[in-house]
Parts: sequence; structure tokens; C-alpha cells
Amino acid sequence: MSSAMLDLILKATLDTLYMVGVSSLISALLGVPLGVMLYVTRPRQILAQPALNRVLGVVTNIGRSVPFIILMVAIIPFTRMIVGTSIGTNAAIVPLTIAAIPFVARLVEGALNEISPGLIEAAQSMGATPLQIITKVLLPEALGGIITGLTITVVTLVSYSAMAGAVGGGGLGDLGIRYGYNRFDPTVMLITVAILVVMVQGFQSLGDHLVRRTDHK
Repeated sequence: MSSAMLDLILKATLDTLYMVGVSSLISALLGVPLGVMLYVTRPRQILAQPALNRVLGVVTNIGRSVPFIILMVAIIPFTRMIVGTSIGTNAAIVPLTIAAIPFVARLVEGALNEISPGLIEAAQSMGATPLQIITKVLLPEALGGIITGLTITVVTLVSYSAMAGAVGGGGLGDLGIRYGYNRFDPTVMLITVAILVVMVQGFQSLGDHLVRRTDHK
């Protein structure tokens, strides 16, 4: 394999890590608070707002129901407005993030569901405010589950980033399609698949390690 091809593989790998890293960070920053809101605004919860909860639930469900490849195409005008182009790694980050936010939110909500109601009641009986309950009880107790959810999200974004290559998103998916599929080079295709597998295993192992260190159960 030529040095030029090795350079292309390295660049594609770094592009994929960049796309996954940025979209994971933004989706966590927005998805975790959304998941908390979905939980605490339920009826009989500490910030019960049934109407708001229904609206947030509908919006989240809509975001989760759109297949990623369709989402990428559907929001091309929005992507151009945000980053000035609809192709390349920066452009791919926009749909990756939008797809991941509702995914993260539901996983965080699920992690919070595992918390014993008794802990919340105990905090309320001691006069804790809703914000204190969220920051001192809910998030610490659910941290292991939240990290597990974020790990699942990162792994999913790796596969989504490869899919983004089909429509000019760059990264390993783009490399595999252009050089492996279109030019009938099975070696390039196998290398891109192998790198993606290693990425997934690495992210999963890191997530599992963090869960073991933080899970209170």
C-alpha cells in the first residue's frame, strides 16, 4: 500500500474521531439537561409540568424517529446556514448532533428512572430545593447509567459518521466508499472496517471502565 493511501487512511481516521468527538460533546451538553427535564417535569415529580413534559416528549420522539440518512438530507439548508456548506466533516457534525441529542435525552431519562423514589423523598424531607435534588441526588446516583448511555451514543455516532460518508460527510465512511467500493479495492474497505471496529471497542472499553469507577450500585 502506497504512502499516499496511508496518509488518506490516517486523515480519514482523524476526521472520523473529530466528527464523533465534537458531536458527542455537544449532544451530551444538550441531551443530558433535556433528559433531566423529561424526568423532573413528569406528573408527581419535583418540577411537575405535565404540559411541558408532553411537548418535550413529542419533540424528543420526533427527533428519534427520523432515520439518520433522511435527517442528513432533510436539514441540508439548516446545515448550510450553520457551517456554510453541506459537505465535509464540519457539515456532518450538524446532523450527527441533532440525531444524538434526543437519543441521549431518552437514555438519561431511563437512567434516572432507576433511582429509588425514597432517595428523592428523603431529600425533600430535609428541605432540599429541586436544583439541589437534581445536582446532589439525581445526577450522582444516576451517573453510572448516564455514562453507559453516553457510551452507547458515542458508539452509535461512529456508525452514523460512517454513514455520513455516503453523502460527502468525509471520514472513514467516505474513504471506504470512494476507494474501497467505487474503485473495487477490498483492502481499503477491510482496513476502514477494521479501524471502525477498533474505535467502537476502544470507546466501549473506556465507557465500561468509567462506569465501574462511578456506579454507586
